[in-house]
Order: sequence, then C-alpha cells, then structure tokens
Amino acid sequence: MSRTSIPIDSATKDRLSDLKRDDETWDEFLIRITSDEQPIEFGAWSDDEADEAMQRLREGRERPE
Repeated sequence: MSRTSIPIDSATKDRLSDLKRDDETWDEFLIRITSDEQPIEFGAWSDDEADEAMQRLREGRERPE
C-alpha cells in the first residue's frame, strides 16, 4: 500500500483531532468520516421496535448449542 501526505493548516488538523477517536489511526478516522454508512442515532427505534430487538437477542442467547 502506498502512503501519502496531505498538507493542511494546523487549525484544520486541530479540528480533525477533536473528532478522531483515541483508539483509531488517522487512516481509520478518515475512512469512518467519509463512509456512506449512517450510524444508528439515539431514538432511531420506537420503544416497541427496541423491545422486539431486545427480545430477539434474549431468545438467541437462550438457544441450546
């Protein structure tokens, strides 16, 4: 894999650093923020949908192996 440098102002790097997680590389960070995938937002499910999802998880854990 080839590597590259992208010149940016220090103020821009500071803003990006505030968004970057401590446990991710700069490459992982840039991939995350440019991803088309939308994160699940708090409240994305109704209470009924959340209850159903939790019930399915519980049932999945109860299955004998």
